[in-house]
Amino acid sequence: MGSSDTTTFRHHPSSSPSSSPTSSPPPPPPVVLSPCAACKILRRRCVDKCVLAPYFPPTEPLKFTTAHRVFGASNIIKLLQDLPESQRADAVSSMVYEANARIRDPVYGCAGAICQLQKQVGELQAQLARAQAELVNMQAQNANLIALICMEMAQSQQPSTDSLIITSPYASQNDGFFLDDSSHGSLWEDPLWT
Repeated sequence: MGSSDTTTFRHHPSSSPSSSPTSSPPPPPPVVLSPCAACKILRRRCVDKCVLAPYFPPTEPLKFTTAHRVFGASNIIKLLQDLPESQRADAVSSMVYEANARIRDPVYGCAGAICQLQKQVGELQAQLARAQAELVNMQAQNANLIALICMEMAQSQQPSTDSLIITSPYASQNDGFFLDDSSHGSLWEDPLWT
């Protein structure tokens, strides 16, 4: 722990101050924790079991000021006392958030923020649907283009019908006969067929 770090303790008469491992002289007297932000703002004594102290530390006075302005101290205390300890931190966070929203928008508060966020979600969903439709359209165009290219390549690789190679089973492998439009009678002039 550096020399600039400060630790605050709530003073308990039964607890003895712990000595710092870095100093061997007598330990300094315990620092008494200042009242929580709520008790300081309400100008009252902060007791040992203050319900507000864990949730409104002295370093965050604005947090309590905002919640107190909208809900009032007695309502905050009553709400916290009615809840189990495991849910109190979440309740305080919700109250502070709602109080901030109510100060920003006194008419709608949180409901206004929720409606605005829902509107944004709807707009983003519409944009996403349009983008997905464009993607499907582009994929279909791509598939059509590939199909056309394949058809053109297949047509360009087919042999022309103007000349055919005819091989006779009686002729040797090197003897082939060509038929084209100009010489229709060449097949019958072969000595094998006469």
